[in-house]
Amino acid sequence: MTDLIKIRPASGTYVVRAGGAVIGESDQALELIEGDAAPVIYFPRASLAMAFLDTSDTKTTCPHKGVASYYSIQTKSVLLKDAAWSYENPKSGLEQIAGHLAFYPNQVAVELL
Repeated sequence: MTDLIKIRPASGTYVVRAGGAVIGESDQALELIEGDAAPVIYFPRASLAMAFLDTSDTKTTCPHKGVASYYSIQTKSVLLKDAAWSYENPKSGLEQIAGHLAFYPNQVAVELL
């Protein structure tokens, strides 16, 4: 794992809500800390209602984590484009986040219960 990035189990149970609906809850989430940035909670895919998430064509590359795939969320009233991302094949040392999704807090609510 890179010295810049730390991954640890997130303590407690986290929930993610989009458009007022709960789309996931987990007590097995991971907390990723990258440099001085705010921690990011990564939810195991199995803890999410993946039926609400649509694969996007968007891809980005992080020099530390690898290629990110994105997901959009259709709520009752609006499409939250590229609201979540996942590193399906993260770089060496970061394999823990494979199979997990993270969410942009300006589009959805990620909360500790």
